[in-house]
Amino acid sequence: MMNTVLTVLLVLLVIAAVALAVLYFVGRRLQEKQAASQPAFEAAKQLVTMLPIDKKKVKLKDAGFPKLVWEQTPFYLRWMKVPVVKAKVGAKIITLMADETAFRQLPLKQECKVIVSGIYIVEVKGVRGGAVPAIPKKRSLLDRILHRK
Repeated sequence: MMNTVLTVLLVLLVIAAVALAVLYFVGRRLQEKQAASQPAFEAAKQLVTMLPIDKKKVKLKDAGFPKLVWEQTPFYLRWMKVPVVKAKVGAKIITLMADETAFRQLPLKQECKVIVSGIYIVEVKGVRGGAVPAIPKKRSLLDRILHRK
């Protein structure tokens, strides 16, 4: 009886060690890929004036991006919801993906200046007629329950 329990624990320990080793090497390779693409990302940054019309979180397939964006997205990110902003830039209405903090800061129906790299909104620089709004704090579950109206 004691021998089987020890064997099962040993097998579970070996499986956990193998899983951690695989995660370590995969994570390191992904980090190297990101570091290699970072200079191109920085070079493509530009300041743009836009009027955000709508913003929401939707699945990448339903966001209205070109098919090439879907094909180049890693398989493990395809099912996630991404922050998407429809904005008027010049005379065109385009769909952009946003960084999480920029998405929360971006005011609707107010002209603002943002830093864009490709179809990705990196940062909100300024809002017409005022300062950049502060990032709203998320309320905890306990706060929402206690302060329900």
